[in-house]
Amino acid sequence: MNQISLSELSSSSLFKGIAAKEIEYLSSLFSVIKVQKGKTVFVENMPGESLYLIRQGTVQISQMLAEVDEQVLMTLAAGDIFGELAVIDKGNRSATARVSKDAILFSLSQKDFSTLANQKPSLGLQLTLNIVRVFSSRIRSAKKDYRAMLTASLSR
Repeated sequence: MNQISLSELSSSSLFKGIAAKEIEYLSSLFSVIKVQKGKTVFVENMPGESLYLIRQGTVQISQMLAEVDEQVLMTLAAGDIFGELAVIDKGNRSATARVSKDAILFSLSQKDFSTLANQKPSLGLQLTLNIVRVFSSRIRSAKKDYRAMLTASLSR
């Protein structure tokens, strides 16, 4: 595992309310992954093992609507996280993540997240709250999009 610095991403929603000293500690738990444009980070329904923080580049999150029909749900950039549920529930991926512009990703495995929660419970709790806030925000946004889609289809 490479030693990295998360300080340049301290304004990420992942680190809200976390002191610089604690972010420095978190740096030791993350690893670096470089992914080229067009490559897939993970596929919908595969087991989740890590969350990802984008240092550089863009990542598209999509879901399959039919066998060959894929819908892009969002495009994420530097400072954004994705795959966050993997460290919380260890379930299968709910979407596909594909790099749309060469990316440098910081990865936090479920194992390292659990170690953090055991060794530094207060920091683990704050990180968990931040992950839940990001997820909650995305659910609220998706609900608005879903409602707009239903309204549009009913008015036809």
